[in-house]
Amino acid sequence: MLEPPIFAGIENYAGLFRDPVFWKVLRNTLVYTAITVPVSTVVAIAIACLLNSGVRFSAFWRAVVFLPSLVPLVASAMVWMWIFNGELGLLNAALDPLLGVVGAVIGRDVLAPNWLGSPAWIMPALILMSLWSIGNAVVIYLAALQDVPAALYEAAAIDGVRPLGRFRHVTLPMISPVVLFNVIVGLIAAWQVFAVPYVLLGAAGGPDRAGYFYTTYLYDNAFSYTRMGYASAMAWVQLLVILVLTGVTMLLSRRFVYYRGA
Repeated sequence: MLEPPIFAGIENYAGLFRDPVFWKVLRNTLVYTAITVPVSTVVAIAIACLLNSGVRFSAFWRAVVFLPSLVPLVASAMVWMWIFNGELGLLNAALDPLLGVVGAVIGRDVLAPNWLGSPAWIMPALILMSLWSIGNAVVIYLAALQDVPAALYEAAAIDGVRPLGRFRHVTLPMISPVVLFNVIVGLIAAWQVFAVPYVLLGAAGGPDRAGYFYTTYLYDNAFSYTRMGYASAMAWVQLLVILVLTGVTMLLSRRFVYYRGA
């Protein structure tokens, strides 16, 4: 960063393949993306459908769902750090009675998870927290649901299609372009996750680097280890991975996405 650059050819890219930490963060990011994107998509669509079903005080509930998206990520991470605390956390306080009942049934003690202190629970904790910020997607899905022509539902009802069938054969096809948009945005965001695990777990990503992600390692190489060339190579690889995933998603969308008038 402070000296003239030295041409290194493909050495930085070759070094990535010899770096065990690179494969660790790549695996962590793949797992996080593979679980977070589908789960957040299903939950966001479900919440949007509930808000679109004529529930009372719908305007209030829309605001409640969207409000977490306005909270800065660092502030949200600090709140969730307390929620996930293994001893004093709100989540474990709520789980303790249930775990006590389960322990009584099976005849043994069942301990609450140490969310941020156990390698096995760090990833589930981060995936759970990712649902905190699905308000943007819910609002977009809600707008798409309100744009579905009522005549299609009436025709399906006349044909004897049940509510689940109407959702499958009418709602999903009509909102499929919006689903595609949110999935691609979610893929990009998941592959660039940085602030939340960095605040929750620190620079090392927690025990066994279970919460150490691609962008965190890229940041460390650039600004902690001052290996800007290596970090730049990682950034190019990250860009190519996102492009490939986006391209594959767009190709698959030809079979599943319906465009009115096309």
